[in-house]
Amino acid sequence: MRILIDLSILKNVHCGLGQVALNYGYFFRDNYVPQPDEQIYLLVPKTFVGAFGDKVQYIVARKIYRLFPWLIGKRFDVWHAIHQLSRYQPFAYHYILTVHDFNFMYEKSGPKTQKYLQMVQGKVDKADRITAISQFAKAETERFMQLNGKQVQVIYNGIERIDLKPEEAIASVKQPYLFSIGEIKEKKNFHVLLDMMQHLPNLHLYIAGKNDTPYADRIRVEMGTRHIRNVHLLGLVSEAQKTWLYRHCTAFVFPSLFEGFGLPVVEAMLFGKPVICSNETSLTEIGGDHVTFFPKGYPAAESAQLIAAAALTPEQEEVNRQYARSFTWERHMQAYLTIYREVGA
Repeated sequence: MRILIDLSILKNVHCGLGQVALNYGYFFRDNYVPQPDEQIYLLVPKTFVGAFGDKVQYIVARKIYRLFPWLIGKRFDVWHAIHQLSRYQPFAYHYILTVHDFNFMYEKSGPKTQKYLQMVQGKVDKADRITAISQFAKAETERFMQLNGKQVQVIYNGIERIDLKPEEAIASVKQPYLFSIGEIKEKKNFHVLLDMMQHLPNLHLYIAGKNDTPYADRIRVEMGTRHIRNVHLLGLVSEAQKTWLYRHCTAFVFPSLFEGFGLPVVEAMLFGKPVICSNETSLTEIGGDHVTFFPKGYPAAESAQLIAAAALTPEQEEVNRQYARSFTWERHMQAYLTIYREVGA
């Protein structure tokens, strides 16, 4: 059985989907046990050929395959698109589609929204099995897609045990500090933290993530105009630096409006940190009783009071760590290997 897994999103390895794809590769490198009756193929950017060991075969993700998928060669038995916006069409007898979110329904408008809807609907129509990364993502799929009787199965993402990895200090970071992470885009809602931080003059806020966006520019202008000196946009950081930022922060804040899963919230729990996040989309499901939610409307003074009071007992820290550790890539991948073998049999 020939199984292809589309990891072409590795071209954007620093985004959330890129990190998911990276962990798929790590699983096949470190934990996959080859079976005599199956061969795994990974569709990857050229720079990742060979990156995940020799238990798998590699196919370079070439643009021409988007238009003429049969040029890849022999038809696959199973093709897995690990997210709903891949530009590659399946050249296989069976197709598995994983849905992460429908953020475009809230971020775009008019013809663009319809274009994306039609693209995802086409994938849903082709799919033998549809999975979602959270109950929220499942509900969104059922809301926006015509499923025609197809069922959606929830398989939670795993998280990498970054708490066990080396860390690298960032000399410019001032203690004590709050931490957040994510591409600086409107949906992450970081601007609501500026008013809050004016009520917390003894704390700094460091936000890591791609910051060459118009939204980031607007935040910088507002910080300059209002003379806000305790908020810092770090830009992209290394994995070791991210680990250090999580480990040494006072609390983790995450005001995001649109999340299919909410990986950073769970990552922060790995380190036993208090988490204050928005009560939106999947975050209520994934955060549950383990987090504190910002008050509606993000009132600055009230939000600052929540931050100032954020503290966990050693028992609460351990409960949160155990909860975070339950989201393993091994469990995630075993669930998909079971699907591959069922569908391709």
